[in-house]
Amino acid sequence: MICGVDEAGKGSVLGPMVIAAVGVASEDTLADLGVKDSKLLAQKERERLYSLIRKRCRITTVKLDAEEIDSVRTQMTLNSAVARAHARAISRLSPSCAYVDACDVNTFRYAEMVKNNLDLECEIVSEHHADEKFPVVSAASIVAKVTRDRAISVLAKKYGEIGSGYPSDPVTIRYLTAYIEDHRHPPPIARKSWKTVSAILAKRSQSQLFDF
Repeated sequence: MICGVDEAGKGSVLGPMVIAAVGVASEDTLADLGVKDSKLLAQKERERLYSLIRKRCRITTVKLDAEEIDSVRTQMTLNSAVARAHARAISRLSPSCAYVDACDVNTFRYAEMVKNNLDLECEIVSEHHADEKFPVVSAASIVAKVTRDRAISVLAKKYGEIGSGYPSDPVTIRYLTAYIEDHRHPPPIARKSWKTVSAILAKRSQSQLFDF
């Protein structure tokens, strides 16, 4: 079996990061589905493909919530944490070869980072933009994206309109700013180690000084 691994939500300031691994006997399993990088697909199409991938392939996901990401970042770099999570997902499928979307500028170094977290023999093919080059990684990107989007929807029902969770989303920034203004601390779903959060906190403190 070969597998593809990708993640969604790595750069998000709110909500989890989801790592997905998709295992297939051969690339032919996905040949007729037209899978591609999840970022190039509309939500409805991602959902449709997600259901088909689940039926045809073995899949597994690893979810790291905001608190866990903050915790691991006190011990290692984010790239190291992603490599460890990629290895966890690969280990659950025990493939002979795994294609991973490299989270390091050096693809060979990233492959070694993943290997160092594995207790099984598995060839690691590490590439930038692997979700565009290998259908099995495209499938993993779809599974990761759909799983994360569903998690964000669940959080929105509890916390209100939080947007996509990314720092580039004005809705997310408005939510974070308003929550910090009201509660004087970030929400539980925020990655407190992110510069986005510290910048909002600093701006609030500065504003209070001026008010004083």
